[in-house]
Amino acid sequence: MDYKIYFEIKPEKRFGQVVLKGTRISVGDVLNWLANGMSREEIISDFPELEIDHINACLFYAASREGQLRIAS
Repeated sequence: MDYKIYFEIKPEKRFGQVVLKGTRISVGDVLNWLANGMSREEIISDFPELEIDHINACLFYAASREGQLRIAS
């Protein structure tokens, strides 16, 4: 999945956080909603500008970032 097509970073929007293009919804918002038990369907119901691909892109982004973390020893 080319998740980058769904995101943008603009300093004037949400203090430069990664947001879904055309919205003020950050990747962190979506991940937080999922972590707090909201289903994909509930998120889309609350935010109809989103689609399943947006949510999947957020999950893919988080998984990609996690794979880049290293612990110094």
